[in-house]
Amino acid sequence: MNRSLAEAYPDAHCELDFRTPLELAAATILSAQCTDRRVNEVTPTLFAAYPDAAAYAGADRAELEEILRPTGFFRNKTTSLIGLGTALVERFDGELPSTLAELVRLPGIGRKTANVILGNAFDVPGITVDTHFSRLVQRWGWTTLTDPVKIEHAIGELIPRREWTMLSHRVIFHGRRVCHSRRPACGACLLARSCPSFGVGTVEPEQAARLVKGVEAPHLLRLAGLGDASVEEAATSAKPVEPAAASPAREPAAETPATDSGPGPARTTGTGEPTGAEDPDPTGDQR
Repeated sequence: MNRSLAEAYPDAHCELDFRTPLELAAATILSAQCTDRRVNEVTPTLFAAYPDAAAYAGADRAELEEILRPTGFFRNKTTSLIGLGTALVERFDGELPSTLAELVRLPGIGRKTANVILGNAFDVPGITVDTHFSRLVQRWGWTTLTDPVKIEHAIGELIPRREWTMLSHRVIFHGRRVCHSRRPACGACLLARSCPSFGVGTVEPEQAARLVKGVEAPHLLRLAGLGDASVEEAATSAKPVEPAAASPAREPAAETPATDSGPGPARTTGTGEPTGAEDPDPTGDQR
């Protein structure tokens, strides 16, 4: 399965725009219950106004909240960014640290966010267990665990460490494009023959093909062995993936820093993904 994912998504990557580790940290904090596209629309203004940790530390709360408002949960996100900037100035000379143990002790950064930062800003392998990753590895029978930290350790034992970051990207790409939450495109999935959960979604090939998202759809359908008609239809209708954000009823707490910094029993963790909100996307996909 891992080899098939590598063939399907050779260019899988973090879909948040950033230039520095701090920018990635800020963007990842904003991405909780918000689409990557919306975050990428907000961050140019954010990064121009707050270019470094000191700027976040000294931010005017009302002004920062107004910039973050389109991303949802803007009050909690404002608290996280101001707290992050303050902690970096006071403890790390304004620079983002590059170890998991240090990152998870910063405001707004739990284990999932830390692994995103490590893998994409510092080239330190890490497994990012978001809702897509958790859903897919359970469907594939890679683990029956549900706790994100325990999932991370379990999958880390199956996959070579050097592949952890790219595995995370590929699994998340597949979750957003094919293996949706409510209506997975089983009949148009390149992993169908080896997937123990085949049949939980649409199995009729033509119907399933219409559920495949993204500009990669023609490539994915060819790998799944679908006919030229389905591939041609996908090519003419393919659009960039835009996972729907949930419509929350209340603002959740900011991501809780994790204290479990290595293999072993999980203690506390934060996923940055509030639950219990309505999902307007019929495929069930959200960040």
